[in-house]
Amino acid sequence: MTLKLNRRSVLALLTLSTAALAVPALAQDKVELRFSAVFSEQDIRAEMMKKFAAGIGEGYDLKPYYGGTLFKQTTEIVAIQRGNLEMGNVAPQDISNQVPAFSILTSAYLFRDAAHLKAFFASDAGTEMKALAEDQLGIKILGPTYFGTRQLGLRIDKKINTPADMAGVKLRMPGGDAWQFLGQALGANPTPMAYAEVYTGLQTGAIDGQDNPLPNVENMKFYEVTKQIVQTSHLVGYDLLVVSKKVWDAMDADQQAAFQQAADDAIAWSTEQHLKREENLVAFFKEKGIEIYTPDVDAFRAFAQAKYLDSDLSKDWPAGMLDKINAL
Repeated sequence: MTLKLNRRSVLALLTLSTAALAVPALAQDKVELRFSAVFSEQDIRAEMMKKFAAGIGEGYDLKPYYGGTLFKQTTEIVAIQRGNLEMGNVAPQDISNQVPAFSILTSAYLFRDAAHLKAFFASDAGTEMKALAEDQLGIKILGPTYFGTRQLGLRIDKKINTPADMAGVKLRMPGGDAWQFLGQALGANPTPMAYAEVYTGLQTGAIDGQDNPLPNVENMKFYEVTKQIVQTSHLVGYDLLVVSKKVWDAMDADQQAAFQQAADDAIAWSTEQHLKREENLVAFFKEKGIEIYTPDVDAFRAFAQAKYLDSDLSKDWPAGMLDKINAL
């Protein structure tokens, strides 16, 4: 049997073929969003990303990689710049490595609490700082992801009220010049020590104390070798949820607004959960017999900010930015 094809038959076949090909094409229309973070899948922020994925709708395919399994800490921004990653939860310190002016946002006593952090990034001053990073790095900053405020945990009985009381206190700080300077800005004698060695260091007296958010103190069981927690609140811990500028610029205004709203809602939920956990941990530590109190935070803030302003670390800070942040 011979099949005869005329012009009308050929057009009909082409139409059918195009329709058939369109079915898998529709499935591929979703924008892939590879997301990299060093926090674990059990972290509150992992649940935050699930809420974000639900908020942005079906037009996107969010593929999260936790625990630094796709890209290690400090490498996410470069991965985004090279087109190997669409989204990340990046440390402000990593941004300051490429944009020195951003280092002001990593200094001690800059933000008073999570509310102040949020207010800054929503302000004109925050927009100015975000623009610095966005223009130079090819990223869009969606917002700060709060994960706890660093407090002092000490194995000694000495009462701490001002930085002068920290003289001679061997305070474990992470390695690196910026972290060691932070220890000095608290009035302490900073001692670099690996995180995994801190428990033993406290137990043996190699160090007098450490600084971490309360959830870390619980996770690492530092409270077992701690007598007091001094709520200096010297560093509000946060990272930044970012998306590739290429992805962002491909959206229309309505899509950008919906994307940003999904991020805002998810971040707000995550912040609330972290604050609740910190509050609950204060009660938990008190039940364990640990003394918890708040020192003269204003004295600590003034001492630390003066230290930073007198150091080389502040030479790249935008003029007047510290005053703008303090005024919020």
